[in-house]
Amino acid sequence: MKGLLSNIVKKLESLVPEYSLVGDSVFFTKEQFPWVDELEANWKVIRQELDQVLQHTEALPNFHDISPRQQRIAGDNLWKTYFFCAFGFTAKKNCDRCPETWKLLQRVPGLKVAFFSILAPGKHIPEHRGKHKGILRYHLGLVVPEPKTACRIRVADQIAHWEEGKSLIFDDTFYHEVWNETDGHRVVLFLDIIRPMRFPMSLVNWLVCQILALSPVVQGARLNHENWEKQFETLVK
Repeated sequence: MKGLLSNIVKKLESLVPEYSLVGDSVFFTKEQFPWVDELEANWKVIRQELDQVLQHTEALPNFHDISPRQQRIAGDNLWKTYFFCAFGFTAKKNCDRCPETWKLLQRVPGLKVAFFSILAPGKHIPEHRGKHKGILRYHLGLVVPEPKTACRIRVADQIAHWEEGKSLIFDDTFYHEVWNETDGHRVVLFLDIIRPMRFPMSLVNWLVCQILALSPVVQGARLNHENWEKQFETLVK
């Protein structure tokens, strides 16, 4: 099954330039995704709920605590996460604590993954790439420390900087890395969304995502999150 899925993903990647409804770029414009306007218009609402979460930053799980396969790029306590959903799993208690954010997320077409991504001062995420070109990555800047040049992302050969209330959309199958060389935390709303594609590849892409949802990687992450959530509930009561 793993080999079959890998072959399908590779085939899908080769067909993206022909079937993608948003082209095949490193970065994309927000005009290509009409739902982005609503998130940007409500970024302060999201930020208010985030501020409540950040009161418990140290208790939040590290990325590799939830997804051990991220150990190479996240293997310290400098990359914290607060998950809302991931490939069919909904972190209900987290969503309940941030109800307005969750309402907004439920209106994002093709949403597969959503969480607050919190980088501590000094965190460097080394070069890496995603494996599925049928997924695009979205960041909404929520807390962006200055100076911008010290808090940045490189995707392929292009450098970008986050801005509070503004979006970055990119193809994470290009090699990318991240730096937070400031004295403050950088927080973005991190989404993975299905790449809009023409039929029949849209159907193939949907099927790949369904298979991914059943994979041991995703199911293991779900169990890890549920175990953390039990501990967190005790802390915040």
